[in-house]
Amino acid sequence: MFDRELAKASQAIIRALTEQGLPTPQRIDWSPTPFHGQWGFGTAAFFQIAAQEARRGKGGCVPERAAEIAQAVLQAIGTPEGFSRASVERGYLNLYLEPGLYAKRVVNTILAQGEDFGRGHPKDERVMVEYSQPNTHKAFHVGHLRNVILGGAMANILEFAGCDTVRANYIGDIGLHVIKWLWCYRKYHPGEQPQGDKTRWMQEIYTEAERRLEENPENEQEVRALFAAWEARDPELVQLWERTRQWSMEGFQEIYDLLGEHFDVIFYESEVEEPGKRLVEDLIARGIAIDERPDGPVLIKIDELLGLEKETYRTLVVLRSDGTSLYSTKDLPLAIRKFEEWKVDRSIYVIDVRQSLYLKQIFKVLELMGFEQARNCVHLSYEIVNLPGNVTMSSREGTVVLFDDLIREAFARAGRIVELKNPSLPDDQKQIVARAVALGALKYAMLAVDNNKVVTFDWDRALDFEGQAAPYIQYAHVRANSILRRAGSIPQDATFEHPLEASEIQLLELLARFPQEVQRAAAEYKPLQIANYVYNLARAFTDFYQHCPVLQAEGAAGAARLRLTAAARQTLASGLRLLGIEAPEVM
Repeated sequence: MFDRELAKASQAIIRALTEQGLPTPQRIDWSPTPFHGQWGFGTAAFFQIAAQEARRGKGGCVPERAAEIAQAVLQAIGTPEGFSRASVERGYLNLYLEPGLYAKRVVNTILAQGEDFGRGHPKDERVMVEYSQPNTHKAFHVGHLRNVILGGAMANILEFAGCDTVRANYIGDIGLHVIKWLWCYRKYHPGEQPQGDKTRWMQEIYTEAERRLEENPENEQEVRALFAAWEARDPELVQLWERTRQWSMEGFQEIYDLLGEHFDVIFYESEVEEPGKRLVEDLIARGIAIDERPDGPVLIKIDELLGLEKETYRTLVVLRSDGTSLYSTKDLPLAIRKFEEWKVDRSIYVIDVRQSLYLKQIFKVLELMGFEQARNCVHLSYEIVNLPGNVTMSSREGTVVLFDDLIREAFARAGRIVELKNPSLPDDQKQIVARAVALGALKYAMLAVDNNKVVTFDWDRALDFEGQAAPYIQYAHVRANSILRRAGSIPQDATFEHPLEASEIQLLELLARFPQEVQRAAAEYKPLQIANYVYNLARAFTDFYQHCPVLQAEGAAGAARLRLTAAARQTLASGLRLLGIEAPEVM
């Protein structure tokens, strides 16, 4: 926002250091320094110079010497162009901005850039975010919802921060759960077609399979025989598997469409099973893996290979004793495929925190194989979602909140709230608003809790119009939109010469921080940063709205506050968009 002024100030500082025979850094780094109405930027560059002198035996105490250098530079350069004054405090050189100029620049920048405000410059880096990863032939439940919401938000943030972002989904389309489903379907539901909610119908057959196998253990022999037929790629069984897998994929796509998610690439477990088995044979030949078949599995004693006495990575099994694959068999070749086929520089795995050790093992085995990009694999973990009462969900036991049930309940509750708050809205508009509120409530509830903490979903909290929840933030956007709609138009320009109220100052400080918050969230893999930011911004705008007349303000103050309102509306919408949440016009 003040790049030109800071660049000139940096050049002046470097010239002053050179003239005084002092070491000169390659660049001067500036940090935004809010002074609650007297804004500016500060640099700590002189501490580095003082430390260099100390290492060469010159100078004394580093902080004292940094203050001396900073003071000498200030005397040489005075107050740089574009700033109202400059000062040295404890070794920092601070440049202050005239409040009206700062406020005008912040608001003008936001309104000029619109949806691009806060977008980072393109980075020379391609990042793949792998998320969602549902299993076919099972339901999509609220636990899966946290994964897809977290992954989608992370992909949005990375892309907005300037990364070339690839969204990937890895579908579990093979394994014992699929064989059990196919066994139950062929034996008890031959020829049936899915009705209504496809994922619910698939889950019902899977749950039935588990129940029947538990009640009649002798059926396990039939399941094992079917598994053998699968391993032999029986044509009829493969055809049935392809057809039923498609039913699951169609059900998943309906959910992704509703959530506003899309993927650039979909990987399937079935695609990497055979490459994984070949890779395991190579690991055996290279002495990395130990083959204990047929009495035992193929395994990798990672700690032993690394010479670690303390148990750290333990042992990873990469193939069963009967030669059938495991998750590890397939995850190893998939990791390589991501980098080689998609030319990514970083690969992020959005996966349950309970898989933390497993992923550490996968990444370390890739290193042992000599795959250098293993160091660029990142695990973005997340905790489980519990039902009220701390009941952990399990698709095996049927203790799940199915996505379809959750969405139906969300729409119903949001619909009642919209009806109560704005009964005069046309019915079709009520449905649109209820949808935005319902989906926003679900998404924000998952993102407003640290991803490594358990979420216990609570309807009252998720749909709260007064607390830290999506409806509160969405309503702030609606309120700003209402003010601007009543104003009729936004002034093309405005000065901020009126005395700024405390609530205006706070709102301006938060608006200016948005680009910084985006970069921070991307660097730390924390959508929570944006979730907290948009809530604080909504709260600051609400405080501004309550304490500062906008439509009633006269002259320049009124024009300035209208533009400030428009800037707040834009930034609220952008922040919500990063979280995958719609910013409605009315509520």
